[in-house]
Amino acid sequence: MAPFIPQGIINPELNLFFALILGIGFGYILESAGFSSSRRLAGVFYGYDFVVLRVFFTAGVTAMTGLLFFSYLGWVDMSLVYINPLFLWSAILGGAIMGFGFILGGYCPGTSLVAAVIGKIDAMLFILGAMIGIFIFGHFYDVFEPIYTGNFLGNVFIFDTLGISRDWFALMLTAVALLAFAITQMIEDKTNSVSPEIQNQRPSYVFPAMLLISLMVVFLLIPGQRSSSLRETGPKALHAELLTNDRFMNTQKVTYQIMQQKNDLILVDVRAAEDYQHFSLPGAVNIPMEEIPDRAYRRFFLENKAQLVFYGFGNSAAELAWTAARRAGYENIYVLNGGLNKMFDWLFKSSEKPNEEQNLMKEFESRFVMQAREYFLEGNAKQEEPSRPTPVIKTIELETPGGTGGC
Repeated sequence: MAPFIPQGIINPELNLFFALILGIGFGYILESAGFSSSRRLAGVFYGYDFVVLRVFFTAGVTAMTGLLFFSYLGWVDMSLVYINPLFLWSAILGGAIMGFGFILGGYCPGTSLVAAVIGKIDAMLFILGAMIGIFIFGHFYDVFEPIYTGNFLGNVFIFDTLGISRDWFALMLTAVALLAFAITQMIEDKTNSVSPEIQNQRPSYVFPAMLLISLMVVFLLIPGQRSSSLRETGPKALHAELLTNDRFMNTQKVTYQIMQQKNDLILVDVRAAEDYQHFSLPGAVNIPMEEIPDRAYRRFFLENKAQLVFYGFGNSAAELAWTAARRAGYENIYVLNGGLNKMFDWLFKSSEKPNEEQNLMKEFESRFVMQAREYFLEGNAKQEEPSRPTPVIKTIELETPGGTGGC
């Protein structure tokens, strides 16, 4: 659900409704696959039933294939998909505990709920044991915390860990899944002593397997850049926005926001890095104009709720950056009208002081210019007043007149 709500495909107010529908469907599929039977679930450990492995592989490969192609077509934004963080020690220990509980009780948390719904007492006891375990973990969390949060490796992908590309990993996982299907079927037939006649009556899965492998190979050959995104602004809508001046933010407003030091405005300097290092406005971040469409800055543009104002020396580079960002679907973005050149002209070439002939509004603007000029020239730090000089006192010792004579 997560990628579709920010894209506007699903109304957030109906989130719980769709979650209910998906939950019911998920439970129905588990029940249909036999996941409410502890004997069938435990069969994977004894070699007589591998339905758990097949369902898990089928779900994983189907979801992976769909996400790869939907992401390429721009229907799903993978940057919005949450990746679970990896804590190595808790993952290893938790996997061992769950595996032991699985083979001992015959259920995992999800399948125990499915079995409990249809009235199986062993599944209810399994859930009760899980609740007791949760209570113990929560009550003694301080004791378990070093293990629970130990050896944090970040939000990693398996293909990054293996040092291969995402596309090659998808192809390899698909091949492993198909190979596992064939091998586990042979193990089942041998363990259950299935006759050759029954084996020959089964439908052939060669064509679906070859189709799936072909899809993965095709994905390896298509270009890496996806064609479009659901968030992107259409050409007609972008053209209509370019015909208006709504994207411009005037110098006075930007200057006032800088002086107030509020967090509801972020300045984006689209000039080259060397120009930014030479001089930049207070608090500005540097993203060169040609790097605006890069994936590295996508999260920056999506997560910032503040107004983003592009600026350069003039309007040209900032407007190109705005156009690229708006085409990508980023919102709440503006252009500093006139850029740095107009701002400096307004700050440092205005009249020095208001005079009596100026009206009240002009006087207010002139005083604001003077304050802004002082802010940019001297900053808002209070200057330290020079300390008063300390007088130097030099002590001169007077010698007592000596000699034998007097006056």
